[in-house]
Order: sequence, then structure tokens, then C-alpha cells
Amino acid sequence: MTTTSALGAPPRGVLGRIADRVGGGLVQAALVVIGVFWLVPTLGLFVVSIRQETANNSSGWWTAFTKPAEFTLRNYADLLATGFTSSFWNTVAITVPTTVLVIGIAAMAAYAFAWMQFPGRDALFLVVVGLLVVPIQIALIPIAKLYGGLGIFGSIPGVVLFHVAFGLPFAIFLLRNFFAGIPGSLLEAARMDGAGEWKIFSTVVFPLAKPAVASLGIFQFLWVWNDLLVALVFANTENQPMTKALQSQMRQFGTNVDILAPGAFLSLIIPLILFFAFQRYFVQGMMAGSVK
Repeated sequence: MTTTSALGAPPRGVLGRIADRVGGGLVQAALVVIGVFWLVPTLGLFVVSIRQETANNSSGWWTAFTKPAEFTLRNYADLLATGFTSSFWNTVAITVPTTVLVIGIAAMAAYAFAWMQFPGRDALFLVVVGLLVVPIQIALIPIAKLYGGLGIFGSIPGVVLFHVAFGLPFAIFLLRNFFAGIPGSLLEAARMDGAGEWKIFSTVVFPLAKPAVASLGIFQFLWVWNDLLVALVFANTENQPMTKALQSQMRQFGTNVDILAPGAFLSLIIPLILFFAFQRYFVQGMMAGSVK
């Protein structure tokens, strides 16, 4: 008869322990290989961005390592000469306020839906959930007419308002579910100490939601930073973000790699820095609610 440990599981033999160690090592090696393959396109884009245009047209980017004379920063100088710097700051002026507004408004609304009692709360939350399935495309023309009447069509505030409106339903849904999982005893203890709703939200609930807020912030930032459709419709030439500026550099019978490659790399590096800077909170936010 097989003996069992105090927890009810049979003891692991020598071969079992070796298999566990080898298996763990294989998994880690596989993850490293997958990570390297994921980084290969980024490396290739960077190499293309610092190669001469003639070299990019004649050979693959991986051949550049044997020909260091092909490396040059002329592509970045040409990119900046096209006015790309203003497009970069336009992207920042659109993305940062949008992310902050979505997080701030959604957090307060989510707290109200999770812990405050008011007439029609559940019905209103169902409306918010229903807005998740509304595609952006059907709102472009009506909102464009509305913006024209308000005089904000083509402006950065108009683009920001559009992104905020379509980012709120998902943000409210995500944060409301996270807030609802916070133990009610914490809120009751705060109320017994005389704290009001705003005090409870700002000092108890919101700090506990830091992982979820960080995950939402990363998602929202990436959605707006990489957006092209809304920029094409609502941003004029003076207020165009990087995505629209890069799209305008497309030639009719060519790819214009000498401009597109450095521009694409610059537009990629900021989200990468943001993700690696907040990856700890991102992982915590993705795992939040998976276990009780």
C-alpha cells in the first residue's frame, strides 16, 4: 500500500523531484525563447531606422550587423525635419489627459456603483455595460456634426472627449468589479470613525485599487497612443498625433522606410518604457480577483 503524507499526497521520489526541476528549467528556457522572438521585430525596426535607405532597399535588416558603416542617424534628422516633434507632443497632449480623465471619472463612478445606494443604480449600470458593445464607427458622423456645431472639430480637446466617452464604459465595468471585491468591513470601520464617502473613496478604496488602476491606465494609454481612426476623423493637420503623421508620410508607390521606420520606433518606445516601468502593477491587476 502506498503511504501518503500528512496532506494526503503521496511522497515524491527521487525521479519525481528530478522531473520537477528539469520541467521547471525547460519552462523557463521556453519562456526566454518566446520573449526573444517577441523582441525580434522591435530589434529589426530599430536596425531599419538607423540604416541607410539604399541598404534597407537592397538587403534585409539582419545583414546590417556585418556592415556597421550602414548605420546612420540621418533618418531621425530627416524625420524631425518633417515636423514630427509637434506630432509627438500632440500625441502626449491627447493621451495623457484622456488616461487621467478616464481613470478619475471611472473610479468615482465605479465606487458609486459598488458601494453607494441610489435609485436606478442597477439599471444605470446595465446601460453602462450595454455601451461596451457600441462600436466607435457608428458614432463618428453624429459626433463630427456635434463637434462642428460646438466649434471643436479638429481640435485636441475634441479628440480627448471622444476617447474619454468611449473609454469610460470598460473602465467603469472593470473598476466596479474590483471595488465590489473589497471587504465591506473596511468601509464600515471607516464610517464608524466618521469618514464620509469621499474620504472612504480617496483613503481606503482607491489606494487598494492601485493594481487595477495601473492595469487600466496601461490599457487606456496604449489604446489612445496607437489610435489612428479617431485621429483621422477628428484631428486636423496642426493637431495630428504621430499615427496620423506617419500615415501621411506613405508614398503612393513606396513605403518611405527612411521616415516611417524611425517614426514607428519612436512611437513604440514610449509604450514599452511605460509597460516595463509598471509591469509589477500590471501583473497584480491582471491577477486581481482570480483568487479570493
